[in-house]
Amino acid sequence: MWIWIAVVVLAVIILGALGVRLLGRLDGLRRAAVRLQRRQADAAKLQQSALVLQETVAEVQKRAELIQEHAVLTKG
Repeated sequence: MWIWIAVVVLAVIILGALGVRLLGRLDGLRRAAVRLQRRQADAAKLQQSALVLQETVAEVQKRAELIQEHAVLTKG
């Protein structure tokens, strides 16, 4: 009888230890997921900023072309 009780207690201890390890790994995965979501949000912000910058560069290029055309016409 005592042997069965010892086997059950040992099994419970082993399962408890495995459960603690599993919860530790799950916590690590949760933290990694939060970091990934934060990086995805940062990437989305950077992408939006890049689009705005691209539009600004296009506008500046158009202005430069107009100024160059104006300079050619006033010299000519």
